[in-house]
Amino acid sequence: MAPSLVVLTDFFAVSNRALSYAAQLAVPLGAPLVLLHVRRDGLLAPEEYHARHTRQGESQTTHALQHLAAEQPVPTEVDISDSFLPDAVQQAVRHHHPLLLVLGRPGSATTPQEVITSTAMDLLRNAPYPLLVVPTVGWDSFPPRRFLLAVDGQPFRLCSHQDVIRRLLEATQGTLDIVHVTDEEHARPGAAEVLEEIRANELADELTESQVHDVSQRTAVGGILQEAGRLEADVVVVVARRHSLLGSLFHRSITAQVLQESPIPVLVLPAED
Repeated sequence: MAPSLVVLTDFFAVSNRALSYAAQLAVPLGAPLVLLHVRRDGLLAPEEYHARHTRQGESQTTHALQHLAAEQPVPTEVDISDSFLPDAVQQAVRHHHPLLLVLGRPGSATTPQEVITSTAMDLLRNAPYPLLVVPTVGWDSFPPRRFLLAVDGQPFRLCSHQDVIRRLLEATQGTLDIVHVTDEEHARPGAAEVLEEIRANELADELTESQVHDVSQRTAVGGILQEAGRLEADVVVVVARRHSLLGSLFHRSITAQVLQESPIPVLVLPAED
């Protein structure tokens, strides 16, 4: 059986479109789902549900999540944790060995996007693993077939167990384009140089220089999203370097900005520095 998709899910996941996205993606991948619910996390178990932290309430939660699992189009299991969110995710990764983690806007659609972004960044810092962040809206085209990988022109090496792009391309019969945003202060890498790094990380086969796009923009994020719109991309893929994730100035992280501003799903691939 293919590696699972671990979905960080809210109390009942009634409005969690990330679960719907993950379930539809799991079908062509032939992957099972794991619904990971962290009881005492402020995002996945908001304050209005704290009254359910009784024996009866927790039993109701388990029953509701099991009912939700039974409704999915692929085999689905429930994983409920009392740990802090990063610890719970680390445990889930060790136990399930998933293809990727999926995070969306759980609970109320009024949950600030900044909360989702900070949660994603915290996960990437503490449990570096491929993470798909799904917005509330912005993914009407399904399955995703147009993937856009943003690179900064510098060498990178992905953390282990990251054949997610190759599997997604095979499952969806998708295409991969690469975007590099340039400005006047930095040298522009050649397309062959960019492709060499992509191939070194075994992200995809049979890429050509015509799939590498240089965009001149004042900001990297603006250039990435501009090109995503021009190419009508379904998913933006970014490589997150650990030094940027650990940076003291949150707003300087391109990863964080893309997560916060992208109208379409973003797949983050943690890299080793």
